[in-house]
Amino acid sequence: MSTAPRNAAAKRDWGHDETGCTVLHIDMDAFYASLEIARHPELRGKPVIIGWPGPRSVVSAANYEARKYGVNSAMPMVRARQLCPGGAYVRVDMPYYREMSKRIFNEVFRQVTDQIEQVSVDEGYMDVSSALLRWKSPSIIGAWIRAQVAARFHITCSVGIAANKLVAKMASTNAKPDGMLLIPKARHAEFVQMMPLRGIPGIGPSLEKRLNEWGVKTVAELAEMDETALLQATRSKITAHNLYLAARGQDERPIVTHAPEKSIGAEITFEQDTRNFEKVRELLHHCSNEVTHTLRQKGLVARTVNVKLRFADMSYSTKAHTLERPIDTAAAMYPESAALLKAMLGMPTDASDDTPLPREIRLAGVSASSLSAKGSTPVQLTIDDLLAGDSAAGSGGENHDGDNGNNNAAYQGATKRRSHNARKGGGDTVDDRANGSTRDGNVSGHPTADGHMNNTIARLEYGTTAEAAIGSSQWHGSRSDEPAKVADTAAAPAATSAENGPHISAHCNAGVKKNASTSPGENREERIRTAETVLDAVRERYGTGAATLGLEHGDWKAKQIANNSKPED
Repeated sequence: MSTAPRNAAAKRDWGHDETGCTVLHIDMDAFYASLEIARHPELRGKPVIIGWPGPRSVVSAANYEARKYGVNSAMPMVRARQLCPGGAYVRVDMPYYREMSKRIFNEVFRQVTDQIEQVSVDEGYMDVSSALLRWKSPSIIGAWIRAQVAARFHITCSVGIAANKLVAKMASTNAKPDGMLLIPKARHAEFVQMMPLRGIPGIGPSLEKRLNEWGVKTVAELAEMDETALLQATRSKITAHNLYLAARGQDERPIVTHAPEKSIGAEITFEQDTRNFEKVRELLHHCSNEVTHTLRQKGLVARTVNVKLRFADMSYSTKAHTLERPIDTAAAMYPESAALLKAMLGMPTDASDDTPLPREIRLAGVSASSLSAKGSTPVQLTIDDLLAGDSAAGSGGENHDGDNGNNNAAYQGATKRRSHNARKGGGDTVDDRANGSTRDGNVSGHPTADGHMNNTIARLEYGTTAEAAIGSSQWHGSRSDEPAKVADTAAAPAATSAENGPHISAHCNAGVKKNASTSPGENREERIRTAETVLDAVRERYGTGAATLGLEHGDWKAKQIANNSKPED
């Protein structure tokens, strides 16, 4: 749902010449609130506000009745309750909203064309040029879409029709609610230039303020500036060029049907600002779970781990570390995020959980970038991997004396060397500061070379299921009798999961078979991935709130689950 300013004078008949107007922008009206009203008809006619309860929650969506009271998206929930005490406050139910969005796009939009660019759960662009032979005109398509969405899903949407994405989006915004606006190509500049600056998508408060300082307050005044002046005002060649085109109703962007994801992230706001290191670390742990779960779902791996912190004064800081090898497991991402946290706050690498943080933290999050498809991403073996493989091949299936065994020693040596290289500058570290300071210097890719830390993380994060799927000997020292141990320990969870659902059993059994045939010291990352895949199956079968299995930190995860979307009492 668009929150851009509108001009009431723009909602009129601009003519009926549809020549070249083959771009449609469809935007659902108050999508979340409308879906809740559709499944709870008793809410119809009442102000409906969607969001989480709590002192720091914000409004996710509000219907038009609620807006009459001054309630808007992103407003603090406490303020919304003050403005509209009699409103119906409904918990967010993102799985339901995503499912309905998927159905609308598949059952309605794709019946017209497959040239669709979905930009969010509630809006998208369509290029209908290839569908005109059948549908005759863009206006007929827009009217059909609106009728189908209303009849099938009992919600409304607004449609903008133009020759490019910019004008089509601005048209749908000014057609709201439940309207359709066609802007002929010859009148694009006239339509755009009657808008305030914020009416152009992409112009936010900061850019608006900068343009205001140059005496520009409307799009018409913006159109009087040439690119040279815009470059001086914006200090960005790309922004200056885009604004120059936008002020004239032009847009060079094509419809992108398959845009590759650039990053995947998760972040959470604390109920109260905290200096508790353990709480922040646990939150990063949870976020690492969320991000890597999504990576595996999408068949992606990431090479860069990013941590974001927002402080009590609302300033924020981000720091990233690019790894030598791509990852898709929380067991690999979490240590990286913990190391970045310490580096950002200038804490020693061996800081204990009871060490107070130097600044109060309001929000923390983790994201993954430098993404690529797992199946097509080459992974170059290191010298340590090759040494581990040679050691495994030479063992001949016999036991070796020693505390940890040769294979585990090779792995620990690799860990120590990678950590040492990272501290010396062997890994790329990006330090991005905005209104907050971070500590310079590279971050160690492995905060510790102690293999028992991995054991603690595994038990904390996954419980006994992961230890069984990976093999307990992996956590306490690799030995040549490892395959038998893995098979024995993994059999129990596989049998138990068979009672709960064949889908989980299949994942567990697959992990057992794969691990049983794996040579000692080989593919430790694959073992971890197998364990986390088992947990993915548990999530799918029992929901993401299966905290009793040790999958998540329950306090954080509970806020992500919307089992009950009915209005609060």
